[in-house]
This record gives sequence, structure tokens and C-alpha cells, in this order.
Amino acid sequence: MLLIIKSLLRHGSIIKSYVRRDFTGRYKGSILGSFWTVINPLVILGIYTFVFSGILKIRFGNEGGLLNFAIYTFCGMIAWTAFSDAVSRSATIISENANLVKKVVFPLETLPVYVALSGLFTQIIGSIILVIIVLITKLQLHWTLIFLPLLMSLQLLLTIGLSWFIASLGVFIKDISHIIGLVLLAWMFLTPIMYPESMVPEKFKFILLNPLATLVSSYRLIIIEGQLPDFVRLIVLSFFIIAIFCAGYGFFGKAKTAFSDVV
Repeated sequence: MLLIIKSLLRHGSIIKSYVRRDFTGRYKGSILGSFWTVINPLVILGIYTFVFSGILKIRFGNEGGLLNFAIYTFCGMIAWTAFSDAVSRSATIISENANLVKKVVFPLETLPVYVALSGLFTQIIGSIILVIIVLITKLQLHWTLIFLPLLMSLQLLLTIGLSWFIASLGVFIKDISHIIGLVLLAWMFLTPIMYPESMVPEKFKFILLNPLATLVSSYRLIIIEGQLPDFVRLIVLSFFIIAIFCAGYGFFGKAKTAFSDVV
């Protein structure tokens, strides 16, 4: 894994320029510009809060209430949005940059990486907003926030690893973007983002084994509740993520030799 990261760092300038271009170009020409990065999740959050808390009466924590639901849900949403956006975009990232495939010297493996980093940047902005909201509403900041970079690093490695797999498959299977869209939709509802883990019936507890469930739960513990994450779950998750990251890089490396014949 360290060798792969070292290899990517050699192309750091390329990745950095693409991340900057992606973030600024996404809202280029719009009136509100990059503020849409904040507006979009807040509008969606308002809808989810009204439906799931106002109508379905789902509650988080001992306090309950609409505000508490919104804070817990927003914590899960910013992580999920960064992950799902990168994974879904990776399905077409190679075909969208077909002109680079013919260039032997261009490191194609950096394309899914910059998409994942672009999503991480958005998540960082959302996390800052969340921390400010927690400070205002609960009048305290928890020391457990020091674990935030660790969780984000794990999520980034997972996102990049899966994105390499999907980007490779997207070159040969044109339907992959539609398939990934359906998979991500199901994955979102199987991850306790809009409901607490305690609501999951015992016979369905297996859905909590999914990596995003562990990450979302850990984010909530360290940011909102000021508790340490479950390190046993995190250690197991870390080994799984490292395996996905390394396997994704290897799979992409073998698949990219045939990209020029298909794109």
C-alpha cells in the first residue's frame, strides 16, 4: 500500500491540478458558484428531516427532536455523499478522458484518485460546518475530533480502491454506470444514515458489516457524542480497506493495457 501511495505522490502535481479544475469547473458560470457545495446537502437534509423525523418520528440519541435528527443525519450524509459521488463518477471517468488514454506517459490511475479527492474536499467543508453546528447547539467541542483525519483517510483509501475497479469495468461494460447507480441507492438505505444502528432488527444486523456503516457510526461518535470509536471494528475495517485499495490498483493496472483498444 505504501508503495502505491508513493507512486501516486510522484504524480501529485497532476492530481492537484485536476482536483482544482474539477472543483472550480463544476459550478463555473453559476450565480452561487461553489456555495452549491453547501446548499445541495442542506436542502436534501431538510427534506430527509421533515420526512424521517417529522413524519416517521425517527429519533437519534436521548434528546430526540428535529434538530438532533438533522445533526446526526448530516454527519452521515457528508460522508456518504463524498463516497457515492466519487464512485458513481468513476464509472465514466476513463471514457470522458479518452484523449489521455492514447498518451502512454499519462498516469491514468490518477483519474479516479482526483475524483475521490474532490469528494473529500467537499466532505471537509461539510465537516467544518457540522463541527460549528455541534459547537453552537451543544456548546462544546470533543477531543475525539483528533480521530477525524484517520477516519477520512480510511474512507479515501476505500473510495479510491473501489473507484479503480469501477473505472476499469466502465471501459468494457457501458451499463456499469446504471448498475452502480442502483447499487449505491440500495447501499445508502442499508447504511444507518437516516436511522440509528439501534433500529436495525437483530436478524438484519449483518447490514452493519458494510464499511460505510462502520465509518458513519465512528464519525457520529467522535464528532457529536465525544466518544471513542469501536477500534475493533476499525481495525477489521482497515485490513479490508487496504486489501480493496491494493487489489483495485492491481486490477486497474492490468486492465488499462487494453483501454486503448476499446475507448
